[in-house]
Amino acid sequence: MTLYEDLQWRGLIQDISSPELIEKLNKGGLTFYIGTDPTADSMHIGHYSSFLISKRLAKYGHHPLLLVGGATGLIGDPKPDAERPMITKEEVEHNFKGLKKQAEEIFGFEVVNNWDWTKDINVIDFLRDYGKYFNVGYMLAKDKVKSRMESGITFAEFSYMILQALDFLYLYENRGCTLQVAGSDQWGNITSGIELIRKKLDKEAYGMVMPLVTDSNGKKFGKTEGNALWLDKNKTSSYALYQYLINLEDSMIIKYLKMLTFLSKEEIEDLEKKHNAHPELREAHKALAREIITDLHGKEEYEKAVKISECLFTEKINELSSDDIINNLNDVPKFNINIGENIVDLLVNSQICSSKREAREMLSGNAISINNQKITDLEKVISKEDLIDGKVMLLKKGKKNYYIGTID
Repeated sequence: MTLYEDLQWRGLIQDISSPELIEKLNKGGLTFYIGTDPTADSMHIGHYSSFLISKRLAKYGHHPLLLVGGATGLIGDPKPDAERPMITKEEVEHNFKGLKKQAEEIFGFEVVNNWDWTKDINVIDFLRDYGKYFNVGYMLAKDKVKSRMESGITFAEFSYMILQALDFLYLYENRGCTLQVAGSDQWGNITSGIELIRKKLDKEAYGMVMPLVTDSNGKKFGKTEGNALWLDKNKTSSYALYQYLINLEDSMIIKYLKMLTFLSKEEIEDLEKKHNAHPELREAHKALAREIITDLHGKEEYEKAVKISECLFTEKINELSSDDIINNLNDVPKFNINIGENIVDLLVNSQICSSKREAREMLSGNAISINNQKITDLEKVISKEDLIDGKVMLLKKGKKNYYIGTID
């Protein structure tokens, strides 16, 4: 299977700028770039799904450049519905350092910063050397701009397209970069760069975009209750990522295995058969979690996530240390424990239950557990024996609501 055939089978090609690119992809040897702006100091799982293309193409002999936009990040790529809030130069610099370190560790390729070649361009040079190559009608026809015409778009955002085209031109001239790769929402920016290279240098460059990875409702992959799943394990633990991945909807899991792992066609087709026969075993989901977490954080982190998951849903919770619980359930609500406090008072004072009546109903209904042990005694008094390592209590309300109690 050629590279292009593999990318097609995995559902990773939505558009290419020219049929000539197919042969060039299969031949190898292209320098290409994929970029992101430093809007936070960590990438999230959406970046991972896009940036994996760098590893795929590198395996076939292409040379990736990962661009983190210290310049474009100060402006912001236009959103389809509203202006992005601007962030300070200090925030952009801080975020750039975090993303550069992360990209080098996870993907292993060179990271470049468009601030380096943009910072010394004055406004007259920008307009004369780049702006004159862009027809306003051409820019207005781009989807991102067109979608903002009614609500309004600032000149700063309108100019973002030129800045990104400038990046492609600079990397073409200085690094021999002939291909830009991105998610499908960047098609307009990519083709603007191709046009700038053609008009200014009379040279041919190429673009390729991938479909955005979404669920069956079109919601972006990795968005959970409005929050991103971060690649920094201190922001999103391997356990939290594991739980997200093994609970993905069944109808999408084979698609995700194709797009987000390096498992072979034969391996994925075998998992598809097992999944269709016994979806309740979640073998395909577990394979997805194993491949992604191992690639991001290593085998040890994956095995830890599995262990914590197994212990939390069995009677083996005491096999976990207090550090295991605190570090891997860092997105779980916390509360303070007072030794000697009655369980009903604890539930109310910690705002786990809204009233003593609700607390008593929950306890009587077997809906409260401490360290996976059901608590039904309304007179129970909290003691040191209820804490793991004498430090931490894992309290569960209902089937899914966890709370971590600690002693001040």
